[in-house]
Amino acid sequence: MPDLVVNGAPMTCTFGVAPSALTVVPAGPIILAGGQFLARVVDFAPMMNIAPFGMCTTPSNPQVAAATTAAAGVLTPQPCIPVITAPWTPGSPKVRAGGVPALTNTSTCMCAWGGSISIVQAGQVKVTG
Repeated sequence: MPDLVVNGAPMTCTFGVAPSALTVVPAGPIILAGGQFLARVVDFAPMMNIAPFGMCTTPSNPQVAAATTAAAGVLTPQPCIPVITAPWTPGSPKVRAGGVPALTNTSTCMCAWGGSISIVQAGQVKVTG
């Protein structure tokens, strides 16, 4: 069974060079799990829920592409600014908060520049049953 994700869960991006942490901003029903706010699939807002991952290394990011071109084709990472346009998927099939599926450690979301964002550690709140 997947684990439920809570505020502060560490995340990674396939094109980021550093981990980040999920920030859950209470909206609607406030549900605590293990003393932290429970995350939902709709907690994907860039800079609010998903902070930068250090530097971005994908050439599909226009900033990276421009810097790489200026460096005569040598990949030149640039500061990460996440561009997330869709919720995490899949959410929990069993746990909902305010009618919205809870986020699990198997959920992922995509950055517009091609990076896959995943949960490293959920906060260890187990789903049972």
